[in-house]
Amino acid sequence: MNDLILRTRAFGVGAYRRFKDFWKDEDGMGTVEVILIIVVLIGLVIIFKKEISGIVDDVFKAIRRDTRAIIS
Repeated sequence: MNDLILRTRAFGVGAYRRFKDFWKDEDGMGTVEVILIIVVLIGLVIIFKKEISGIVDDVFKAIRRDTRAIIS
């Protein structure tokens, strides 16, 4: 019985140390930050879809108009 209690305590301390080490580990933070930035950008594109489409259409119209003026 004492052996079981000692093993349980040892596992508890080891598990706590592993959890603490995992919590302090910041290796994956770069990936999380990149994913959050991508999510925010996609959200902005969805919110401002009409405005972005209008700007892109205006740019392409200007390009077509200018190229026609150069060709003519």
